[in-house]
Amino acid sequence: MLKTRWLPEDPPLPEYPRPYLRRERWVNLNGWWDYAIAPRQQTTAPQPTGRIRVPYAIEAALSGVQRALLPEERLWYRREFASPLTPEEKEADARVLLHFGALDWQAEVFVNGKRAGSHEGGYTPFSFDITEALHTGENASSNALVVAVYDPTNTGLQQCGKQILRPNSIWYTAVSGIWQTVWLEVVPATSIAALKLTPDLDAGALMLEVALRGKAHGATVRAVALDGNVAVAEASGPTAEPLILVIPQPHPWSPADPHLYDLRVELAQEGQVVDAVESTFALRKFSLEPDAHGTLRFHLNNQPLFLYGPLDQGYYPDGLYTPASEAAMLFDLEYTRKIGCNMIRKHVKVEPARWYAACDRLGLIVWQDMPNGGKPVSTATTLLALLAGFNQHDDTWMARRGRGEDANRIQFCREMQELVDHLVNVPCIAIWVPFNEGWGQFQARDTAAWLKAYDPTRLVDQTSGWFDQGGGDFQSLHIYMRRLYHPRPDARRAFIISEFGGYGCRVPGHVWDEAHKFSQRYFESPTALTEAYITLLKRDLAPLIAQGLAGAIYTQTTDVEIEINGYLTYDREVEKMDAETLRRAHETLVAIFAEVVK
Repeated sequence: MLKTRWLPEDPPLPEYPRPYLRRERWVNLNGWWDYAIAPRQQTTAPQPTGRIRVPYAIEAALSGVQRALLPEERLWYRREFASPLTPEEKEADARVLLHFGALDWQAEVFVNGKRAGSHEGGYTPFSFDITEALHTGENASSNALVVAVYDPTNTGLQQCGKQILRPNSIWYTAVSGIWQTVWLEVVPATSIAALKLTPDLDAGALMLEVALRGKAHGATVRAVALDGNVAVAEASGPTAEPLILVIPQPHPWSPADPHLYDLRVELAQEGQVVDAVESTFALRKFSLEPDAHGTLRFHLNNQPLFLYGPLDQGYYPDGLYTPASEAAMLFDLEYTRKIGCNMIRKHVKVEPARWYAACDRLGLIVWQDMPNGGKPVSTATTLLALLAGFNQHDDTWMARRGRGEDANRIQFCREMQELVDHLVNVPCIAIWVPFNEGWGQFQARDTAAWLKAYDPTRLVDQTSGWFDQGGGDFQSLHIYMRRLYHPRPDARRAFIISEFGGYGCRVPGHVWDEAHKFSQRYFESPTALTEAYITLLKRDLAPLIAQGLAGAIYTQTTDVEIEINGYLTYDREVEKMDAETLRRAHETLVAIFAEVVK
């Protein structure tokens, strides 16, 4: 079985899972749980039949099970835990929150037989206040947590990314159940539920909005921004109003200099501090502006920047959606920087918050996809769109793309809003991508307009690939199996190639499936692959920069299952092309761009 070199810790992924809203009091519930599989219609928990390692999906080898969850089945988890409440906290009416980083797809959660709540959606966090359900006194050390999971994978129309029950081609092994950290947190009776951080680089300021949990009567908030260990700005006031922190001599964030500030926020009632959290922010600005010649370009901090980096699926052969450890996660990101890339496109998946925090530190700009649902387009339509530029409207015949029902479209919009709310404070995210290659696409122009209004600090790639509806900030092309080209100019949008390449090479002993392979173009050796890749950049891509190309995304970071078109093999053991050669080629693109936009 193919696997990476990293092994899970005990418990797995022990790091604090929420870097943008940090507290000290928490308990990691990752590790070995009991599990059972029963018919979907069964509504009571069966007796456990085995052990499963959380937070790895049941289909992943690292879960200890490696078994598909079928649409007619329900997966039941169970574990016991001790109440983290101290007697003093219980007396002060402190609350215990149960957090799930992500669970795919539908969950019902019970604590000591009492229903704590339910959630639908496979990519965003959710939590429940379980204080009233906890045992106290002599039984406080024995609380039972039960989670029931249903996941139709690709037999349903919910958002599921590239998961499929029968993997093939560009579609991968399904991920069901818990796949991000589960944890407990103790908070005061009145506490900080969320922060919203909006940087304004031009003004040298940060706007802070605070949402509370519990009774807000008389609550005030105080915020301090720190540069290293030095406090550089402070503001305070009632929680109902935003705070503005003016940062003297603002230090912008960029790939070349990924400068981050720390933030401490204190909540007070009746003059007493009752809660405190820590976060991170950056002063940066993403915009679309004309260069010196009037051509629209992506701008970072009011300066044009050429974006180049890989499409990133976020799959691992042993953990599927979940890396064995934080070191495994960091390896891919550090390699991306090592080969001279300044951005990464997170493809139809949402990562744990620590992944984005690592991109912040490393200086990687992120294009964030919304995971797709509905139906993918047919093979024939794909080929027509890819080779002949076939387009179609997306506000009619929506049932063909799995979006015929109002409830389904509403669910997509709800999950997209949850995604933006979840990641709104992430400095490195520059672009939202609601739709890819027509998969489940509907009313994209309206969707892009909504996104721009809801989050005006970022740009929107309305339709990555085909079925362009003329909205958003980019003409976004996927070009495979043909020469790269410049489309008809669009005065309102910048031109990007949001997928290209996909050149493949098989490395014996480092493939998922010896009998099958997929790539957009295949080469027999790393030498031939390298020569073709460098030619692709020099002959085809670089000349487009002078014609208006603002950025390009190569497919892809790693091989994934039978796809063998990665810079790295799926097990991350082999670099198919020399990293220094890649770095020089990629930095040359940025240098060409710098000359063009003068």
